[in-house]
Amino acid sequence: MSDFPRFPPGFVLGAATASYQIEGAAYEDGRGPSIWDTYSHTPGLVANGDTGDVACDHYHRYPEDVALLRDLGVGSYRFSVAWPRIVPDGAGPVNPKGLDFYSRLVDELLAAGIEPAATLYHWDLPQALEDRGGWRVRETAERFAEYAAVVAEHLGDRVPRWITLNEPWCSAFLGYSVGRHAPGAREGRGALAAAHHLLVGHGLAVRALRSAGVREVGITLNLDHHLPATGSVADREAVVRADTLHNLVWTEPILAGRYPDTEEDTWGELITGQDFRRDGDLELISRPLDFLGINYYRPIVVADAPYREGDPALRVATDNRYAETAMPGVRHTAMGWPVAPDTFTDLLVDLKEQYGDALPPVHITENGSAEDDEVSADGAVHDTGRVAYLRDHLTALRAAIDAGVDVRGYYVWSLLDNFEWAFGYDKRFGIVRVDYDTQRRTPKDSYHWYRRMIAAQRP
Repeated sequence: MSDFPRFPPGFVLGAATASYQIEGAAYEDGRGPSIWDTYSHTPGLVANGDTGDVACDHYHRYPEDVALLRDLGVGSYRFSVAWPRIVPDGAGPVNPKGLDFYSRLVDELLAAGIEPAATLYHWDLPQALEDRGGWRVRETAERFAEYAAVVAEHLGDRVPRWITLNEPWCSAFLGYSVGRHAPGAREGRGALAAAHHLLVGHGLAVRALRSAGVREVGITLNLDHHLPATGSVADREAVVRADTLHNLVWTEPILAGRYPDTEEDTWGELITGQDFRRDGDLELISRPLDFLGINYYRPIVVADAPYREGDPALRVATDNRYAETAMPGVRHTAMGWPVAPDTFTDLLVDLKEQYGDALPPVHITENGSAEDDEVSADGAVHDTGRVAYLRDHLTALRAAIDAGVDVRGYYVWSLLDNFEWAFGYDKRFGIVRVDYDTQRRTPKDSYHWYRRMIAAQRP
């Protein structure tokens, strides 16, 4: 056990999932449709025509999944609440059966000695709100705060840690600019409006959660570490644009109460005349947090590139004159992502240097790898690549702590194989294999490794 990285006393080791990816029961007990129901049922958008209708059937099998968490030995479990399960139309009547499900889940976790950590938004926006403009309009942010207040009223006495949004970059830019996530739009100003209203929704939800008296409030960002493809000035400038799009658009308003001073160079004409920004928004967005959640998977190597679209009126928000390039000499996961654990340390240390005391304690709310898992003749999954990935990234995390970054916890992504968004069920991130035909759960070698690693932390 001396081979495992060791963490400070009180450090939280957990596992994470998300509602649409595992719950299933898409049409049961009053749940309304989400943008991901609509997107996944649209032909050609998700691999193999897969949907989250059944997923891992966690809605019915949650006691079995909590038992896996208990045996794993985690101190905390990060789950997300499905907004359309609570408020089916996004506004209006609350669905008591939806609240009852999460209440039962929380009680099951507490009985197993596991601390619940709730994410309020992991991308399953009620379709009714998208039909009225989605995150492009301020109303969605306001409805989000109302929903947050409802959930906190029912679960706040038992859930100590709350996350407002998960990876708003994906919601705003993959959803409204690239079109690879729900709702599948390809826009410029619409995506920038979505990014801003997600931040406003976060600020309003923080206020609602504080009013409900919950213990800890934060947000989860998928921050990326960008590297220039060459040492040229042009490639280094491309890194600044990539960093603005992926990181600064979130960290500057949340942690510093300002918009990035590089946004005009990044978005050009799209950034002018943003009437969706209002006086007082920055004060709202930058309300103090108890922690910052960070999801980290891989570095991104970028090179200078021309605009992909010549007509400024047709440009999407992600057309920022750079291109992602290969990272040679390293292993890549089944997602095609480079494995470079030292960049994990670099990201965290750079963030601390950039924001200093304004950076709250950090929780790594997702980290893991998709691998080409195979079931061996012995019935086991010997996922050596995932074990190496977790070991090396946890070691890199320990190095960041040693360098002075206040990291309080780590959640492996993911407890279960699940619906991996536009990839459907082709990509497996779980430390537990799910046979989607039988719903049988099989802990992989990575599960057993993580279990031993957690046990090694005990005095």
